Amino acid sequence: MPKNLILCDCSGSQPLDSETLSATTGLPCSKVHSNLCTTQSDAAVAALQDPDAIFCCGQESRFFTALAEELGQDAPLFLDLRDRAGWSIEAQNAGDVLPKMSALVAETQLNIRPAKSVDVISEGLCLIVGTADVALPAAEKLQDILGVTVLLTDAAAPPLSRGFDAIRGQLRSARGALGNFEVTVDALQSLDVTGRDWTWSAPRDAGRSECDVILDLRGDAPLFPAPEKREGYLRADPKSPVAVADVVLAASQLVGTFEKPLHVKAEPLLCAHSRARQTGCTRCLDACPTGAITPNGDSVAIDPMICAGCGACASLCPSNAITYDAPPAESLFLRVQTLAKAYLAAGGDTPRLLVVDAHGAEMIRLAARFDRGLPASVIPLEVEAFNTFGHAEILAARAAGFREVCLLPGPRADLEVQTREVDLANAISADAARLLHAAEPEALCDALYKTRDLPAAPATVQRPMGTRRQITRQAALALNGADTELPLPEGAPYGAVLVDQDACTLCLSCVSLCPSGALGDNPDLPQLRFQEDACLQCGLCATVCPEDAITYEPRLNLAASALDQVVLNEEEPFACIECGSLFGVKSTVERIMEKLAGNHAMFANPDAAKMIQMCDDCRVNAQFHQKDSPFAGKERPRVRTTEDYLSTRRDH
Repeated sequence: MPKNLILCDCSGSQPLDSETLSATTGLPCSKVHSNLCTTQSDAAVAALQDPDAIFCCGQESRFFTALAEELGQDAPLFLDLRDRAGWSIEAQNAGDVLPKMSALVAETQLNIRPAKSVDVISEGLCLIVGTADVALPAAEKLQDILGVTVLLTDAAAPPLSRGFDAIRGQLRSARGALGNFEVTVDALQSLDVTGRDWTWSAPRDAGRSECDVILDLRGDAPLFPAPEKREGYLRADPKSPVAVADVVLAASQLVGTFEKPLHVKAEPLLCAHSRARQTGCTRCLDACPTGAITPNGDSVAIDPMICAGCGACASLCPSNAITYDAPPAESLFLRVQTLAKAYLAAGGDTPRLLVVDAHGAEMIRLAARFDRGLPASVIPLEVEAFNTFGHAEILAARAAGFREVCLLPGPRADLEVQTREVDLANAISADAARLLHAAEPEALCDALYKTRDLPAAPATVQRPMGTRRQITRQAALALNGADTELPLPEGAPYGAVLVDQDACTLCLSCVSLCPSGALGDNPDLPQLRFQEDACLQCGLCATVCPEDAITYEPRLNLAASALDQVVLNEEEPFACIECGSLFGVKSTVERIMEKLAGNHAMFANPDAAKMIQMCDDCRVNAQFHQKDSPFAGKERPRVRTTEDYLSTRRDH
C-alpha cells in the first residue's frame, strides 16, 4: 500500500506544496497543516486511523506516538522534512527544496531488514570498586535496587551495614560485558560478620567472581579499552560528586533483559588473517577499539557481547570476511543510490551527500533552528555507525550522481580509520570526499555554504551492487574509465604483487598459502601466475617467501588484464634423465646438483647423484634396484605348510 504523507509547515515557517510533492514522489499527500501538534490535533487523530500514514515532523514524534497509544493505534512512521530541508535560507519557496524532499521521502519507502539481536539478562549483581569514602555511599544508594558487593581498595575499617556485601583487595583484571563479567582479585579478604567485632580474613590471591555490572570508582586507568563502549562498565572520577551521582543513576537502570544488536557478520573462510601459523592481514585487529576481535587460527573471532558496533572492521576488511549487519551493508548502498536517483529525477542539480551519525543529526537540527540550515543541494544521510561509511560507500555515492561526500564525525568517531578511508576514496576519485571538523552549527553551515570547485559528475550514472570490492571497482570504472591505473596510499587493500625473478626459485610457497587465490601455478609448467583483481594485499605471500622475493605496489588497475592471470615468473622445466618427463625447475635442479653431487655423503656416488636428476617414479625405481638398496631386506623365509607342522608331531 502507498504511504500517505501528513504535511505540516510548522506555523508557516517552511514552504510546502502538497500537489507538487505528491507528483514527484508518487505518494498521496494531505493538505498542508500549520499546527498539527496543537490547534489542529483533530486532524492528527484522523490521520492516525491510517496505518500507512507518515507524519512529516520529527520534533513532535513523542506527542504523536502518545496520541496513537491513547487511540489504541500503532505508532506512525516519522519523516523530518523541516530541519533537513524546509528550514534553510535557500528554501524561499517549495520548489527550491522539492528535489531534496523527494529524495528524503523516497528513502523512507525502502524496506530495510532490521538488525538481528540477542537478549542479555542482567540480574543486577553489581560490583563497586573504590576507596571506602566513595564506594560505601554509592553502595548505600544502590543497595535497595541492586545486589551490591563493594570491593574496597584501601585499608578502611569494615562497614557496619548489612545491606550489601563487602570485600577488600586489589582488582587485577576483568573481562566480559553487561550480564557476564568475570573479575580476578588479588589480596582478597572477605568480611567475617559473626560476633561482636567484624574482622577481615587472611588475604589470598587470584580470587574470582562474576557480576552483571561493574561500577569503577577507583580513579585509575580503566579496566577495558574504549571503556565508554563497554556495556555494563561504568566509571567516574571519585573527586567529582556529579560524575559519581551520574554513574550511580546509570547503574540503577541496568536490571532486566536488554536487546544486544549483532552488529557484524563474519565469514571465517574468507578471512586472510593467517595461514600455516604465518600472520597476514591484521586490519580489523588493529582497528577494533574494544578488543572484541581476537586471532582464532587462520581467521579471527568476534565476541558479539563486547563488540560496540563502530563498523571500522567492516570498512577495513579487504576480503568481505566481516560485514556490517545492523542494518545489512547492502542497505546502506541502496539508501545512497535511492537518494541520488530521486533527487535527480525530481530535477535537482549538483547533489551533495552529508553523512552523519546521531550527533551530526542533532547538529543539523540546531543549524536549522539557529543558523542557515542545510543548503538545498545537501542531502543528509544518518547512519548507525559512522565508520561503516568507508571508501566503497563514498565511491558508490559518487558513481550514483553525488558530486561530493561530506562526512561530519561525532565525538566518538574513530578519525584515524575514517581519514584512512577518505584518503583511499580520494586517491581513486579526486576530491570525492572530505571530513568536516565542525563543533558547532555555525561552523557546519560555513563549511557547507563555502563556494568550492566540485568534481565532475560521472559520464553515466552507475548504481553498482555486489561486495564492497566489486562495488569499488565498478564505481572506479564509472568515474575514471577503463585502462586506468591509479596509485593508492600505503596499506590499501588493492594492488599488485611484484616478484624479483632473480631471487624467486618458484618454490610456490606463496601459492599454497594465498587466501584469495590471487597467486596460482601452472600444473604443466614451472610458472607463478597472478590475478591482480583478487589480491587483498594481506602480506602472507611476502611473509612466507623464503627468498624475500615478493614486494607490493598499492594500486587499482582498472584494465581488463587485472581480471586475468598473468605470469610473474617462469623457468624452463627439467627433463628426467631416465624417462624424459618434465619435472621441477631446471635452474633449481642444477643448483642442487652443484651443491650436493660429490660434496655430500649421500651423493658421493655418481649413481646416487644422478637420482637428483630423476623424476619421482624413476628415483624410486633406481633406489630400489641399486646395490645396498635401503629398501632391500633379507631373503624371505620359505612358507611353512600343514605338512611341515604334521611332520614334527610325535603322534603322526
